[in-house]
Amino acid sequence: MADRITAPRRRGYREGIGGEMLAEFLGTFVLILLGVGSVAVSVVGLPGSGRQFVEFGPANWLIIAWGWGLAVVFGVYVAGGVSGAHLNPAVTLAFTVRRDFPLKKVPAYWLAQLCGAFVAAALVYACYHWAIDAANAKAGLPRDESLGTYSIFATFPAEYFGDSWWGPLLDQIVGTGILLLLICALIDLKNVAPLSNLHPFLIGLVVVAIGLTFGTNAGYAINPARDFGPRLFTYFEGWGDIALPGTFGWFNGYWWIPIVGPLIGGVVGVLVYDLMIKPLITARTQAMEDQEEGPATEEP
Repeated sequence: MADRITAPRRRGYREGIGGEMLAEFLGTFVLILLGVGSVAVSVVGLPGSGRQFVEFGPANWLIIAWGWGLAVVFGVYVAGGVSGAHLNPAVTLAFTVRRDFPLKKVPAYWLAQLCGAFVAAALVYACYHWAIDAANAKAGLPRDESLGTYSIFATFPAEYFGDSWWGPLLDQIVGTGILLLLICALIDLKNVAPLSNLHPFLIGLVVVAIGLTFGTNAGYAINPARDFGPRLFTYFEGWGDIALPGTFGWFNGYWWIPIVGPLIGGVVGVLVYDLMIKPLITARTQAMEDQEEGPATEEP
């Protein structure tokens, strides 16, 4: 998720921004394909297939949490050696703010991430539209009134927030802040960062942890492309106002919150690490190096 997260760039890929955009597209595609696919299994796949006979519950949520975590793991493995596997506009912006990524590449990465998410959502729909239509028919709802089937693709706030935008926005800031804070810790070789190529697994576990601790507030988008790409697809595919502008029952004009919240949260996360932890790590590392060198002495 940053250029130094994984091993050095692999040889054989097309060099330049075009190759990096392709990697970001495909990595984000894998992320959304597996992540949204896990939600489809939980919401319409298991119930509609006759393999589940109880209401949506904790077991379904575990499928979603682990599905998204594993989706991150394999998305990072796909793109890591080429683009650094940001797969998330909030990650790209955050590492630009900390000067680990050039500003001029940000629009290209964001476009590739958004396109990858959109295409992945379309493929999940192609595989699950029979189950989606069956679920809507069983519930007696037209598509543009079916929040349940819409939730396969994009996020919405919990009903207890009412019409408040501040609660879901805070949730997205906190969730993405945690994500970037822990990414910074995991890639800091002067801290206790994992060795070899274990970063993708541990970053995936971070996403699982966020899903298990903050997921029910607003669906833990924590990634503007993850939400807006599939949201845009559902708008074109007939979910109407639920998708854009993001209006249904207790929420209104919600579409911007999973974009702005993660962008703010990502920057907050890297700033917290860089201002509070990184100086301590740097100072202790320098002190250890000075102690190892010791005072200069003359040979007898």
